[in-house]
Amino acid sequence: MKDLLNRLINHETLSSEEAKQVLVNISNGLYNQSQMVCFLSVFMMRNITIEELRGFRDALLELCIPINLSEFNAIDIVGTGGDGKNTFNISTLASFITAGAGVHVSKHGNYGVSSTSGSSNVMEHLGVKFSNNEDFLKTCMDKAGICILHAPLFHPAMKHVAPIRKELGVKTFFNMLGPMVNPSFPKNQLLGVFNLELLRLYSFLYQNTDTNYNIVYALDGYDEISLTGKAKIVSNHTETLFSPEDLGLSKVKQEAIFGGNSIKDAATIFTNIINGQGTEAQNNVVCTNAGLAIATVKQVSHQEGFEMAKESLFSGKAKASLNTLIQLSK
Repeated sequence: MKDLLNRLINHETLSSEEAKQVLVNISNGLYNQSQMVCFLSVFMMRNITIEELRGFRDALLELCIPINLSEFNAIDIVGTGGDGKNTFNISTLASFITAGAGVHVSKHGNYGVSSTSGSSNVMEHLGVKFSNNEDFLKTCMDKAGICILHAPLFHPAMKHVAPIRKELGVKTFFNMLGPMVNPSFPKNQLLGVFNLELLRLYSFLYQNTDTNYNIVYALDGYDEISLTGKAKIVSNHTETLFSPEDLGLSKVKQEAIFGGNSIKDAATIFTNIINGQGTEAQNNVVCTNAGLAIATVKQVSHQEGFEMAKESLFSGKAKASLNTLIQLSK
């Protein structure tokens, strides 16, 4: 590690194979905490290269505990986190709305590191059980239309890094990796990223996969469609600039999608929205994101997906999906 750190400090970059080997070594507990903090810090101070990101991704996918959910043609709806905006749990709500609309979701998530409340914090607070048992997860997919893949149960390689990430409390390159290392290898993905550079890297990496995808970046810094302004959306075939007006919606203010100051706050907001008691801004944001997820799988227009998402939310189908998942967890 010493030689590697010296190279990185001298502004050299890693090949894909070197990057992959570092994560394999981390998983084997070959480095001490100081070395790992130093290694993570390098990538906070400079952009990650495509080769490094590919190597890190390949290592985590190779080291993960895989789960076979291919029969469900599921989608994952997930943001990198790390946008520093502290929104409510938009992608998690969008996941239940998507499931309520009849599209299966294999939701990969974790506890919040750089935000108040991550997907797993809210799910745990509401009584959802985390498991890596394939039969249980398939039952969840069958009955609720969604399963929760809590990252630490599938990525044991990261147990040495998790405490460091928690102590640092800022985004690291692991935020960039999270959406790309879903252990069920879903063929459909709606991914949110926290800057344009990462959008470019993601689109380059995903071009070389058989994934059906949409990658989203809101131009004012959100890792999802925030409706606070325009968003760039890159898919398998197109690159578009989305405006709220495209769905007949008004722009929303940043404070309208604030996520609260605690996990309890986040869970209250989550529950209000899924019960159909969200504000117009909250409802529009979650349905816009869910609509794009539905459109990604069903190959319909974003407008059609948006209408299906609203129906799922306001008919109570999204809530039924959550309730079923909580019941299965008991």
